[in-house]
Amino acid sequence: MTSLLSLTGIAKTFDNGVKALGPVDLEVQQHEFLSLVGPSGCGKSTALRVIAGLLAPSAGKVEFPGGNPETAFVFQESTLMPWASALDNARLPLDLKGVARAEADMRAGRALERVGLGGFEKSFPRELSGGMKMRVSIARAIAAEPKLLLMDEPFAALDELTRQSLNDDLLKLWCEDKLTVIFVTHSVYESTYLSSRVVVMTPRPGRIAADMALAAPENRDGHYRLSPEFTTQAAKVSAALRNAMVEHA
Repeated sequence: MTSLLSLTGIAKTFDNGVKALGPVDLEVQQHEFLSLVGPSGCGKSTALRVIAGLLAPSAGKVEFPGGNPETAFVFQESTLMPWASALDNARLPLDLKGVARAEADMRAGRALERVGLGGFEKSFPRELSGGMKMRVSIARAIAAEPKLLLMDEPFAALDELTRQSLNDDLLKLWCEDKLTVIFVTHSVYESTYLSSRVVVMTPRPGRIAADMALAAPENRDGHYRLSPEFTTQAAKVSAALRNAMVEHA
């Protein structure tokens, strides 16, 4: 596999003196689905923002050996423009890049269709459920055809059935588009279901307590959630998280 990005000695201390992260050394390969799991306040989201360039690290460096990839970020909140339709929201990154309107509309419409929102192009956020708004947010991300998709607990506020449905849709996008995904979650089960690799972080300041490759079929579905293999993998992630909290308390 080819390395997409590497973190070397990454640490972050905020202006108020809180040491949130690090040091962290991490290498991410192309087409990995990597989840960051850990207790609240352990620096998972901070690490994601450092990778995205939204936060400058206090120490260390982020490198992209093959050059900076097209990157999209999906936040926990859908962060949609309330005055804009689903199509206009999904088209936003293309507008910012100066893509011609006809092409941008076509790409945004196709992205909405891929996340199950064909026919909702003219709908406004106030007319959509929480799950549908998150689908628009994901459509906005994939409309720009990124190579690296960063996701910060995007499904945390959704009900379980909606969350599982979006998990399945995200896996399909990951496979079809050959994306590299870095996904922040508190859920052991979500990380186990989605990931090819799980990184477990310690309580603040967040460091890597365990780095686990998961053996799972790439084209997994709801049947996999009920399999003994899934239960075994989830138990290993849960044990690693529990150990990280005990050993670094």
